[in-house]
Amino acid sequence: MAEYEACILGLNLAVDMNIQKLLVIGDSDLLVHQVQGEWVTKNTKILPYLYHVQDMMMRFTKIEFRHVPRIQNEFTDALATLSSMIQHPDMNFIDPIPVRIHNHPAYYAHVEEKADGNL
Repeated sequence: MAEYEACILGLNLAVDMNIQKLLVIGDSDLLVHQVQGEWVTKNTKILPYLYHVQDMMMRFTKIEFRHVPRIQNEFTDALATLSSMIQHPDMNFIDPIPVRIHNHPAYYAHVEEKADGNL
């Protein structure tokens, strides 16, 4: 359900921004295949989410869903979990999350030289 909620929030934002063509990249294999109609859902709790996403898809001239394995998309998974936990007073508004992209890794190794010249 968290994956569907994150997807719906993203689709709402795209609709609010008047975006007509959209590529949705997700790490939930289940969500992507269900939305595309390739897999059926037996979980009745997920059906309202699925129907809502399918209704929202009609608002775009072109929308495509692609699956990216979760191991390659950990950042998106974290954002999806966070978005499902945030309660917004106005469901059409999403507080922006500042994201900075660095050209170098956020970790490094620091090795100091000992007085005798050995590391």
